[in-house]
Amino acid sequence: MRALLLLLSLQAATPAPEALQVLLRREVAQVALAQVRRMDPNWHPDQRDCAGLVRFVYRGAYRRYRPERLATPLWRDTRGEPGDFADAETLLTHSFVPLGRDEATRDSLRTGDVVAFRQERDAGPLFHLMLVVRPEDKAHAPARVVYHPGEKGASVRTGILQSLATEAPLEWRPVPQNTAFLGFFRFKEWM
Repeated sequence: MRALLLLLSLQAATPAPEALQVLLRREVAQVALAQVRRMDPNWHPDQRDCAGLVRFVYRGAYRRYRPERLATPLWRDTRGEPGDFADAETLLTHSFVPLGRDEATRDSLRTGDVVAFRQERDAGPLFHLMLVVRPEDKAHAPARVVYHPGEKGASVRTGILQSLATEAPLEWRPVPQNTAFLGFFRFKEWM
């Protein structure tokens, strides 16, 4: 009887997968927005770029609500094997799944989803990621993007997702007409 009560109390303390995902998404939002105000000193300066922000924010969320998951790296490397590091292209290829590129997909994004771009440069392609932060109650506030521009010493920035789609230079607009826009992506484990 005592073992049964202990088992039931442990099950009650462990949130259901849907509830856990809500907690993880909330923490992703909090950690991401905190970086806008002041970058966490635990986020290593050599890792401060757009992909580094995604990795840091997700690890922070898992550290708080599901630390046992961090016993194995969250990310997949270029070979598809678990790894602690993945650049923006590798994150998109092995750890996230494409959702689409249209307005309906943009309207359905949730916190933790990613907006992705690929800019062609003389030195080769440059991938850029922006994290989506959306209130659970869409009427409460607009969806935002949080991103690091990639330059050493730069600050994390945020903006309104809809404004990005209508007011940013064309190469940074998440719209189907922009060939540099790769689409919207979601972490594979959250599918």
